[in-house]
Amino acid sequence: MNTKLKRTATVLKPNQSRVLLRPFNPGDHRRVSGIIGRIMSLPEDQVCALLSEISAEFSQRHQEIRKVFLERFEQVREPLPADEQLSDERRQLIGSYFLAEYSLESAALFNPSMVPDPDQTGLPAGSLRFILSLRATGEGHISSITFRTGIIHPDHRIEVATPSGFLTEPRQIPNPLYGKGLFARKLSELGLTREFTRRVISKLGNSFALEELRASLQAEQFRLPDGMTKADQDEAQGIWMLARSNYEVQFHPDQQLSERILFPATPSQRNGIEDARFVRFQNDDGTHIYYATFTAFDGKVVMPELVETSDFLRFRFITLNGPAAQNKGMAIFPRKINSRYVMLSRQDNENITLMFSDNVHFWNEYTVLLKPTFSWELVQLGNCGSPIETDAGWLVLSHGVGPMRKYCIGAFLLDRDDPSKVIGRLREPLIKPNQNERAGYVPNVVYTCGALLHEGELIIPYGLADHATGFATVPLAEVLAAMQ
Repeated sequence: MNTKLKRTATVLKPNQSRVLLRPFNPGDHRRVSGIIGRIMSLPEDQVCALLSEISAEFSQRHQEIRKVFLERFEQVREPLPADEQLSDERRQLIGSYFLAEYSLESAALFNPSMVPDPDQTGLPAGSLRFILSLRATGEGHISSITFRTGIIHPDHRIEVATPSGFLTEPRQIPNPLYGKGLFARKLSELGLTREFTRRVISKLGNSFALEELRASLQAEQFRLPDGMTKADQDEAQGIWMLARSNYEVQFHPDQQLSERILFPATPSQRNGIEDARFVRFQNDDGTHIYYATFTAFDGKVVMPELVETSDFLRFRFITLNGPAAQNKGMAIFPRKINSRYVMLSRQDNENITLMFSDNVHFWNEYTVLLKPTFSWELVQLGNCGSPIETDAGWLVLSHGVGPMRKYCIGAFLLDRDDPSKVIGRLREPLIKPNQNERAGYVPNVVYTCGALLHEGELIIPYGLADHATGFATVPLAEVLAAMQ
């Protein structure tokens, strides 16, 4: 295809030295008790010497490490008598035995999406500050979301800021509020509609906290002399899992964006948070919020989920519901169309589909929008991030899979007022893996989760062989002109 696509020299590679301090669980209660017992047998002078040695070795890799040791001690102290008197040093040492470093991006750093930063102050005219989300994959092929920030300069040069050497998980908001109506609707979508559920929900106010839900569940547990039936227990577990899957986390404002890590935190995410597609969404009142659809993976089942934020400090994780909320590759349009949310998806592992909804949490119906047509996409099609609004229409980057499972990036155009109409499409790939991009964790793959349009130039960050991340730029006019 004859366009002036330019690959930049900027490549983000996985860095094994970026490590996150995470809880280490060596085994069951018996084993934990045994480990703590052996630490308790150490003389105090040896405790102090050992703690000093550990602190010296790891304090340059983690902030406030002794504070983290103490926090972890409180989480594992249950085998000890409640009135056990311990020095701070011994508490810290016990905590250190139940922590481990996790190399966040030891395997890969790829599948990026790019959005404008909420803060555009202090920039020269024609520049744009951006936020880049990336899929970081480490030991056990567990994926999480990491961030970078940077600037697109007036000459379209891309500058990515050097990331911090520290990594931090957010604290979970201990008692988030749930809307009763929305929560009940989600329970209904999950088939949790028995009398047990109705009794639990009836005890709650129009908004309720997690502890109030726990109290309502516990009240039902003791309502009957013989306790809950097996069916009631299954229902209770489903209600509790839904509540825990909808949660909020908060980072400290002093933490740099590149230090903030969204690591799997629920059973549905146990094996990874994959391929987040961030979009800057314009609300009806003109304000903006950032949504990201992502794939939650528990080791067997993939589930599409949603996260939202306004400042990249506080994040709200939300389940997606409805018969059309399935499979991978959902991408939300950056505003409502005809007063409805619109989203691209892929329901059947082959075709790109289109969905409309009155509620961003619920997706019930879909129609096929685009089918594999050209030789480079005959295996399957999918989107490569949220549509980008242009004067000509909604520009959508797509991926196609062809012979030898080679992934290429293409593009198509949708009508601005009726996105069910495809009004343009590239016959040839916009980006296909070249000789420098073919080798990696998964060979012959280029893939993106979201590009950015700035001053008439399309800025495309993209994964290289599911290993690293590169960048390409191309004038929008040339992409549009190449469409049939």
